[in-house]
Amino acid sequence: MSKTYFLNELADSVSSLNTFSIDQLADSIGGKIYGSNSYKASNGFTGIFETLNEAQEGDIVIRHWINGKGVEIANEKNVACLITLTPKEDALEMAEKLQFPVIVVDRIEFANAFAIKWTIDNLVPDCKRVVISGTNGKSTSSHMIYHILSHAGYNVFTNTDAKSEFNTLIDPMVAKLISEEVLANQGVDPRIFNFICDIPNKEVFDYLVIEVSEVQGWGTDLMKNHALIMSSAINPDVGVVTNVAMDHIGLVNSIEDVFEETSGVVKATNKGGIVLNFDDENVLNMKHFLNDGVDAYFTSMEKDLIEEYDESIDKKVYFDRDEKKIMYNGEAILSFEELPFTGEHFIRNILSAISACISLEIPIEDIVDGVKTYRPLSRRFTRLYDEPIVIDDFAHNPDGIKNTVRASYDLAEQLDKNDLYIACAIRGSRGETLNGLNSEALAEVIKELRHRNDDLIEKDPSAKKRKIYLTLSSSGDLVDHLNFVEDFEKDIFFAKLDEKHIKYNHFEKLYDALGYIMETADKDDVVLLIGAQGMDPASDVLKDILGH
Repeated sequence: MSKTYFLNELADSVSSLNTFSIDQLADSIGGKIYGSNSYKASNGFTGIFETLNEAQEGDIVIRHWINGKGVEIANEKNVACLITLTPKEDALEMAEKLQFPVIVVDRIEFANAFAIKWTIDNLVPDCKRVVISGTNGKSTSSHMIYHILSHAGYNVFTNTDAKSEFNTLIDPMVAKLISEEVLANQGVDPRIFNFICDIPNKEVFDYLVIEVSEVQGWGTDLMKNHALIMSSAINPDVGVVTNVAMDHIGLVNSIEDVFEETSGVVKATNKGGIVLNFDDENVLNMKHFLNDGVDAYFTSMEKDLIEEYDESIDKKVYFDRDEKKIMYNGEAILSFEELPFTGEHFIRNILSAISACISLEIPIEDIVDGVKTYRPLSRRFTRLYDEPIVIDDFAHNPDGIKNTVRASYDLAEQLDKNDLYIACAIRGSRGETLNGLNSEALAEVIKELRHRNDDLIEKDPSAKKRKIYLTLSSSGDLVDHLNFVEDFEKDIFFAKLDEKHIKYNHFEKLYDALGYIMETADKDDVVLLIGAQGMDPASDVLKDILGH
């Protein structure tokens, strides 16, 4: 495997420059200049990549699309130039009329990768970088790494947030946020300097913890090699891959496609360590892409398998089910009772975070203390109420749904609660395939758990009969037009449940769905709220419902 992948050698050389011309920029990101071959701002480029809404004079704006009005706004703000993939309507005509520089690229991700690379290389070049990717668990893993490092006293940046707004890397958000922190660190008017590289003491971060989408694109247009391109731009000291599963249907249509895209993180890591989920066959196979000099760290929930796999593997972090402890190289470092959450898929995230911090050579005692004090992101198996217990989770794809339903049922068993009520938001504007797969996953895990309960009662007639009730919502009262559930999406969701003989209630409005559940559930039951955009407002909805 070659060194760090990027667009071309020019991009590498330009990104290391303190400043660059608009021609150098366009050449390095494969773009064509319209309107003017000179920066609009009289003082040139400030060194800040921005969104159009917040851009100031001299900033470079990167937008997926722009129209003539957007060009006018950029011109009025005297931004240095504007980079776009899709000039709409009269955008280029307006650029020519105003003599305003617009760079049109074939791949917008090259522009954003350049922005990330240039910003890191010039503002925080000495910081250690961690990249996390995978279909499920990357936000929890990255947020836990962030917490462990912060709790240990380091200055840490992360693009992970509760709503996953900053982790797509298809806009200049990471470069923007780093620049803002550098400016804020000065305690002066942010525009006192014409060029951000002139600011003294720019190094404000010890670590960058950056979540990279394993698959990215628009509609059915896949941004091929997205994880590879973005990870290479970041140049990680540690790479983490959580799992490989089907999601983003339409962009990718097979598990092989997901594997190919996600493996970019491993291919882009040229130093330090790679953390791989031993229990996921696809992730384990990524060990074949390891670059020379990169250490492999394996995580597992299967003690016997990982210990038998290869005795030469001495970097193992695993959960011992018998001892109920997390082990590192054969020694217990955390007990089950000390973990911030105990669902199996969340323990996997903890193992990934621990391994990444071990690779960064953080002392074990600091890692352990960080895990013990961790508080989850919102909508990551968040406990909202106690009577009944209400769990809110972002589960939005087949694997996530199965894991979260199992974890909720396990919780009901552990706490000797009664029935499990599931409220699931159907995903709008995601088509038949993903909704069909989500529905199938829901049906399969419900049947699995019902069989488990039947088997338990057969062995022990005194065991509790625990029922599972399912309520669906289209959330039409709260989602925007981008997430509106179409009739054909509902139809496929219902059809898959009907095929498996799973009974359910459906409500068009989230208020009605949650109101029904809270009226029906007993204080000794467990309520699980799952789904992406359609379930995002659930905590506020419940406050309204219970407040009345």
